[in-house]
Amino acid sequence: MTRVLVAEDDPLTLSGIEMLLDASNFKIVASARTGAAALDALAAARPDMLVLDVDMPERSGLDVLRTLRNRGDQRPVVLLTGSMNDQRAKEAMQLGVNGLVIKATAPRDLLVCLETVVQGRRWLDQEVMQRAMELAMSPEAAARDPLEKLSARERAIASLVQRGLRNREIAEELGLTEGTVKVHLHKIFEKLELRSRTELILLGKASNE
Repeated sequence: MTRVLVAEDDPLTLSGIEMLLDASNFKIVASARTGAAALDALAAARPDMLVLDVDMPERSGLDVLRTLRNRGDQRPVVLLTGSMNDQRAKEAMQLGVNGLVIKATAPRDLLVCLETVVQGRRWLDQEVMQRAMELAMSPEAAARDPLEKLSARERAIASLVQRGLRNREIAEELGLTEGTVKVHLHKIFEKLELRSRTELILLGKASNE
């Protein structure tokens, strides 16, 4: 029996997932309504895999996935979403998401996805995967993504800076020391030819417009 933590802020969707998994080899050991609550529940629930709604309050499913990977937690993560734009799909793939299911097709696809992931393979909605691959292979992609030249750790720190977190908060989030965060920030500024965290925040806003 595979232990699953489900994070979904819509009660009806959560009930549907519970019904879908009820007669399967997947057991829901914890459920959460926010991304922050999902992270808080990990230690006690000890799930084998996580099913996360992409759009949740207090940390999105993508935020939770990013946090897990930055902590070195490689447990399988399946993202569940109403829709997924190309850039977010690309980021999810870069972070090593194991599954991505569109809510409209979840009654048909979720169990197939989970069973595929348990076998050690990746299962992504075909349309989303195709668009993300096209975006990743596009020569214009790097020009549209100002953080493309950064390492995975640097991208994580830059993303948290752009969300308004201070060095101490970033250190706590990623399990680093403040000194290490400062060293990474210095490298980020050098690579992106920036002079301050304000410019880094403005760069993020510009790339989302």
